[in-house]
Amino acid sequence: MKSELKKLGWIVTLFLAIYFLPVGSDRFDNAVTESMLLAKEYARQHVLLCLVPAFFIAGGIAAFVRKTSVMKYLGPRAPKPLAYGVASVSGSILAVCSCTVLPLFAGIHRMGAGLGPATAFLYSGPAINVMAIILTARVLGIELGIARAVGAVIFSIVIGLAMHLVFRKEELARAGENAAMFEQQEEPRRPLWKDATYFASMVGILAFANWARGTEDTGIWSVIYSAKWVVTAALLVGLAYMLLRWFERDELAGWIGETWTFAKQILPLLLGGVIVSGLLLGRPGHEGVIPSEWVSNAVGGNSLIANLSAALAGALMYFATLTEVPILQGLIGSGMGKGPALAMLLAGPAVSLPSMLVIRTVMGTKKTIVYILLVVTMATVTGAAYGALF
Repeated sequence: MKSELKKLGWIVTLFLAIYFLPVGSDRFDNAVTESMLLAKEYARQHVLLCLVPAFFIAGGIAAFVRKTSVMKYLGPRAPKPLAYGVASVSGSILAVCSCTVLPLFAGIHRMGAGLGPATAFLYSGPAINVMAIILTARVLGIELGIARAVGAVIFSIVIGLAMHLVFRKEELARAGENAAMFEQQEEPRRPLWKDATYFASMVGILAFANWARGTEDTGIWSVIYSAKWVVTAALLVGLAYMLLRWFERDELAGWIGETWTFAKQILPLLLGGVIVSGLLLGRPGHEGVIPSEWVSNAVGGNSLIANLSAALAGALMYFATLTEVPILQGLIGSGMGKGPALAMLLAGPAVSLPSMLVIRTVMGTKKTIVYILLVVTMATVTGAAYGALF
C-alpha cells in the first residue's frame, strides 16, 4: 500500500507540474531554449574531447591498474601525506572541468582509493587549474588569483581529510573487505613502465586535445596551442601501437567493457543535469528561469549571506573550463564584492548540478551531501574572511 501511495504521489506531482507549466511566457520559453543551447554547447565542446578520453582512462584504471597499487598510494590506510599529496597533485595536473573529472574519480574510488584521497582528487581536478588561476590573476587581480590558488590547494586537502574523518568507520570496513580481495590478485601481464606509458599517452591526449588558447599570442602556452593537434595525433598513433603490441584481446575487451560501464552510468546524468542547469540559470550572459539580477543583487557587499549566496550559485551553475572568469568579471562590474567573488571561484568550478547527480551514484546520497556542504561552507567562510581583509 505504501509503495502504491508513493507512485500516486509522483503521478499527481508530475500532473500538476505539467498542468501549471508556464508555456508561452517569454521567460520560460527562453529558459527552455537556453537549456537546449547549453546542452548543445556541452555536447560539442566537452563530450568528444573531454568526456570520451576520460571514460577510456577510467576504464583503463578499472581494467589494468592493480588494486594493491591504488591502496598503497590512495587507500584508507596509506600514509596521509603520501595519499593526499598524490591525490591533489594528480588532480591538478589533469586540470579538467567538474564533469570531466567524474569518470576518473569514479574509477579510482571503485578500485579501492580511500574516500578522503578520492574526494581530494575530485575537488583538485577542476579547482587547481593553472591556466584558470593565471587568467583569474590577470583579469580579476593578482590578489584574487593568489587567494584562489592557495584556497583551492588547502580546500582539496581539508575536504578530503574531513570526508575521511566523518566516514572513518565505513572506510575502515571497506579497506578490510578490499584487503581480502588483494590476496587473490593475478600477477601483472606487463612491466610497470608499459602500463605507465599507456596511461601517460591517454592523459596526454586528454590534455593536448583540450589545450586552451593563451591570453596572448606569444609564449610557450601559445606555442603548444598551435601544435596541439600534431601532438594529439602523435599520441594517438603511439596509443594505437601500444594497444596492438602490448595488450591481449581479452584485456582490450575488458577495457572497452569497463569504459562502457562508466559511460552509461555517468553521461545520461550529466546531460540531464546540464539541461536542468540551463533551464534554471541559462548560459553565461543569458537568462534562465531564475533572473540573473537576483544573483547580482544577492552577492553584493561582503555579508555572510552574500558569500553564502555566491557559493550556492556557483555550486549550482555549470562552469565550462575558464568561463568562470568572464562571468565573475561581469558580476564584479555589477557590484559583486571581493569576498563573494572568491567564494564563487572556490565553489563553482569544483561542483555543479550535473556533477552532484553523478557523485551521488558513485558514493551515495549521504556522502554527496556532506561533500557539497563542505565545499559550500568552506567557500562561504573563506570568502567572508577574504572580503574582510581586502
